[in-house]
Amino acid sequence: MTGPADKPKAFGLGRNASNYGDPDFALYLRRSFAKSMGYSQAMLDKPVVGIADTGSDYNNCHRTAPELIEAVKRGVLAAGGLPLAFPTISICEPSLSPCSMHYRNLMALDTEAMLANQPMDAAVLVGGCDKTVPAQLMAAISAGTPSVMLVVGPMLAQSFAGERLSACTDCRRYWARYRAGDVSSERIATLEGKLATTAGTCGVMGTASTMACIASTLGFMPLDAASAPAVHADRLRMAEEAGAQAVRLIHKPVSPLSLMTQGNLDNAVRVLLALGGSTNAVVHLAAIAGRAGLSLDLRRLDTLSETTPVLVDLKPTGEGYMEDFHAAGGMQALLWEIRDLLDLETLDLDGVTLRDRIGDGSHFVDRKIIRARDKPVSPVGGLVTLYGSLAPDGAILKRSAATESLFETEARCLVFDGLADLSNRIDDPELDVLATDILVLKNAGPRSPAGMPEAGYLPIPKKLARAGVKDMVRISDCRMSGTAFGTIVLHVAPEASVGGPLALAQTGDRIRLSVKDRRIELLVEEAEMTRRRAAWSPAPAPARGWDRLVHEQVTQAPQGADLAFMLPPAR
Repeated sequence: MTGPADKPKAFGLGRNASNYGDPDFALYLRRSFAKSMGYSQAMLDKPVVGIADTGSDYNNCHRTAPELIEAVKRGVLAAGGLPLAFPTISICEPSLSPCSMHYRNLMALDTEAMLANQPMDAAVLVGGCDKTVPAQLMAAISAGTPSVMLVVGPMLAQSFAGERLSACTDCRRYWARYRAGDVSSERIATLEGKLATTAGTCGVMGTASTMACIASTLGFMPLDAASAPAVHADRLRMAEEAGAQAVRLIHKPVSPLSLMTQGNLDNAVRVLLALGGSTNAVVHLAAIAGRAGLSLDLRRLDTLSETTPVLVDLKPTGEGYMEDFHAAGGMQALLWEIRDLLDLETLDLDGVTLRDRIGDGSHFVDRKIIRARDKPVSPVGGLVTLYGSLAPDGAILKRSAATESLFETEARCLVFDGLADLSNRIDDPELDVLATDILVLKNAGPRSPAGMPEAGYLPIPKKLARAGVKDMVRISDCRMSGTAFGTIVLHVAPEASVGGPLALAQTGDRIRLSVKDRRIELLVEEAEMTRRRAAWSPAPAPARGWDRLVHEQVTQAPQGADLAFMLPPAR
């Protein structure tokens, strides 16, 4: 006679039964409803691959999601599984208020709940737009469901009027020229339809592409899947393979958590640095690591940056586009070039070591895009971390996209108290501002009502831009787009909204930036800071809903700006 311990482990539609107090009835009802959709019993007996669908009419980046999902389904069916797609929150940078970052954790929460509680044996996560990939990886690690990442891929650049254009570095470059009066209203209106002309994520080494490269390094998808353009037939074949790989995971499960080793985290940081990748990836990678009980140490990031050259010549750090990176050899070529800096024994979902994934060096590489170690874009990594009286817990600067002559600056600061203040005053002809001043934005961090937007790329005041000023030191507790450029200090922690020193900065104070010393100092006497702190009070908490939960639970940027109650104990 058998007992409960002898029952075979549930799989497919037998997983995660609804609780009516009668498990057999729950499965009977589930099968009945599934049959109403026309499935045969033979199909319903197969193991199930869930497919997270982030297609949305609000998400231009994910325009190809429907055809990718059809290709995933082909791969699942051919490998003997039953594919079942399900919708989740979809995040697109320009389409959300106050900003998309405010909803990354909501998407992770949604996706985790669906992965953990619907009947599936493995999953394919269809993502791409920059907050989507970290949200899905955070969810997979926490849910424990074996999961394959499938990104939509980058858009193609287009030739227009003698130059190649693609979102969004070129968007920002032309908008800066428009603000400076170098580009007419008619020209900027024409360009609006020429910057993003195909499906896919931004065509430069912005956050979406940086996160895709990191996901492939971590082993959640093949290396070439990080860079294949969205509109290439290869992308559909990769989707089909993702479906087949998910079925392999059913027969040989690999938990997402098992891929998150310290060695793999260091590999991801090395790749971020060698790419000249997005500053946003620091926050996202910290959140992904945090879900695995690991910590992304900003001081270690800085140490790794000193021994990791920038080798990829793409905008905003260089000149090329993602399609060039793919054609130049992509991730395989890049990883081969920095192989001596990597933990080559880390494994992917198929149990293949990174050593074997990058091959024997016989691959093609285009040195115009992926440089040799002795001819780097920069001999040191693209990112540095700063500490000091303005940022006791750290801040980030992307030196590979900054102006070197501003690396050692001490100057008067002009402070904006929030986004509304910035918008109202930045272009005032009477604004008391000099090209040598430091622009400071506060109350825009993860706990603020602004939600940590990509507003750290403060516009050059119009009167200075029209006088030819191209860059200024800019400091904030928010983020900037991975497609942006400039001497910009970001993610200042603690943020102003929780009472960090940034909250106490005032126009006229002097600030010292030293990239050489990795310092960012607010040069105000301690007695005056004490007086200001006594007069400071936090903004009231939001009344309800998601905003209230974020206010109560969000962590600071160095911890990934995740929700504290979602984090496991540290390893």
